[in-house]
Amino acid sequence: MTGALQFGVFDHLDDSGLPLEEFYENRLRLVEAYERVGIHAYLTAEHHATPLGMSPSPSVFHSAVAQRTRRILFGPLVYTLALYHPLRLAEEICMLDHLGRGRFQLGVGRGISPFELDYYGVDPEEAQARYLEGYQVVMGALAAGSGAREFSFAGRFHRFDRVPITMAPRQSPHPPLWYGIGNPETVPWCVANRCNVVSNAPLDQVRSMTDRYRAEWTAAGHPAETLPLMGTTRHMVIAPGEGEAEDLARRAYARWHASFMHLWVKNGTRPGAYFPATWDELVAAGRALSGTPAMVREQLAAQIERSGVNFILTRFAFGDLAYETSLRSVELFAAEVMPWIRSRVAAA
Repeated sequence: MTGALQFGVFDHLDDSGLPLEEFYENRLRLVEAYERVGIHAYLTAEHHATPLGMSPSPSVFHSAVAQRTRRILFGPLVYTLALYHPLRLAEEICMLDHLGRGRFQLGVGRGISPFELDYYGVDPEEAQARYLEGYQVVMGALAAGSGAREFSFAGRFHRFDRVPITMAPRQSPHPPLWYGIGNPETVPWCVANRCNVVSNAPLDQVRSMTDRYRAEWTAAGHPAETLPLMGTTRHMVIAPGEGEAEDLARRAYARWHASFMHLWVKNGTRPGAYFPATWDELVAAGRALSGTPAMVREQLAAQIERSGVNFILTRFAFGDLAYETSLRSVELFAAEVMPWIRSRVAAA
């Protein structure tokens, strides 16, 4: 945990049109580049039965990330706990934490798409209850691995009687927690669990959450320098010329948005976590950045100051952006945006 400004990458791993083996290899090469330029964490979504998520098993993909990198933190944002057998997931978490030598990050949630849950035989009305119970089991099993080496539990969906626990995570008592937050009322739980948070809410709403998090963190007696990460996400395309960046972003976002809306259009409705249909609307809403490094850093710095976040999750690879295009954005961001913003924040 840290109170200092950090930069990360969030990735849906949405369908780009490439053959999957090439798609996965390009993503892994980008993760290597993120590590090389000093990105703090690489976090991924989990989706099923939709082109929005070509990595429906986060554990499988992150096992490759663990082997291709040495320093960058990595993990799911989030595991859709309602879809998992929680004891098996606890074992996977232990494996990934050791494969990554203590770099694994544990994002948890119930799942945002009722259609994906339904396709897997989970009643969307039960998703919250399944998530909460699954979380209890996972955390209990991780704790048992470090102590009693035996786990029992009796709940609505799961019952375990003295199950031998043979694995413990490398990080004690468990890997750092991550949570997608949309409501300030969730802040007390996040503070109590020392949870890193990410929100896609409007900047003023994000500010209400970051202000409350800081206040409650201090009230709980925690030092300011141990404040967890509080972030927001931004689609981003950076190029030497403003027009080139915008043209690339508009085309790639159109494909990403079609993937994002795929199941909602199929089922004749729209999601609560809504994204506008065009890149220009997304930029106007303050949720995307494109242009030269100088343009991007000025806008991003203003958003950081307004929202009070200490963590920016970028999206450099989305839609049909070529590997070389995403890599150029990463390198320009690292060379001309990250150090400039850090200096500005430090001065402020």
